[in-house]
Amino acid sequence: MPINISVIATVKNESPSIRRLFDSLLAQTRPPDEVVIVDGGSTDGTLDILGEYAARAPWPLKVISQPGANISQGRNTAIAAAAGPIIASTDAGVRLNECWLEELVKPFEQGVQVVSGFFLPDPQTVFETALGATTLPVLADIQPDRFLPSSRSVAFTRQVWEQVGGYPEWLDYCEDLIFDFKLRQRVGSFAFAPRAVAYFRPRPSLAAFAKQYYRYARGDGKADLWRKRHAIRYTTYCLAGPLLLLLGWSRDARFWLLIPAGLAAMLWTPYRRLRPYLVRFSWIDKIKAVAWVPLIRIAGDVAKMVGYPVGVWWRWRRHIPDWRRGCISQKCQ
Repeated sequence: MPINISVIATVKNESPSIRRLFDSLLAQTRPPDEVVIVDGGSTDGTLDILGEYAARAPWPLKVISQPGANISQGRNTAIAAAAGPIIASTDAGVRLNECWLEELVKPFEQGVQVVSGFFLPDPQTVFETALGATTLPVLADIQPDRFLPSSRSVAFTRQVWEQVGGYPEWLDYCEDLIFDFKLRQRVGSFAFAPRAVAYFRPRPSLAAFAKQYYRYARGDGKADLWRKRHAIRYTTYCLAGPLLLLLGWSRDARFWLLIPAGLAAMLWTPYRRLRPYLVRFSWIDKIKAVAWVPLIRIAGDVAKMVGYPVGVWWRWRRHIPDWRRGCISQKCQ
């Protein structure tokens, strides 16, 4: 029987969470024809767990060891080793709903080349619930023709992966966004499969979240992404906020009212997303969740403002050419 659909992922020291992914793969209504995993140098028993699943999975499980590989290198290696003409990408640590693969590959019957799945938070604490509401879209927020999927839930043909040169191995974070942009340049808008959901656990602490967003913003700087968004953030925190404080002190205290008005505008969407979760919380946990939202928003913005110039400096020092005009040499890494 020919292999048609290959599921790929990268892992490194995922022993606490890898079983969630593989248990959900075993429960798929449409099983994969093979699964290819690239391990970046695990030392915590992840490979032993993968061996357990290889022994009992009903589909071939291929594990490739590539110590030191970044995520892009690992994904490209996995795709190159896969036999299927359709590649479904996910991440270690996620939990896939039972119809994930079935829904993700349905549109290929209509001749599409890229299908966006969806992702949702799988929080286990009050903080994680507030973090998911603050940082992640819900389905109602999505415009399918503009949505850029995470590589924790996306599928594409091997042919289009080859045509765009694969994932950008010179980039350590935001690599799936660059891959999405290159795919969109090639094929236009993607098909959208909203029921192909990957659930993942948000970061467990404010420090871990800030580190994550620092790295994301550093990746933005390296790849020259979202200049306008970052400019607005610097303007808001470094110019508009201090200016309103100064005007309120020196001219008219009513200027200070614009600060809570601005905060309300910034926090409206997170609180709208948080509201459905609050019904299952005690009153104490409700208060905690509501209080976490502005702290998360501000911490994330500060982390981005610190990380972005680090990435820009990295790009300037290496004279990185514009990736939009073609492939960038792997020597840039």
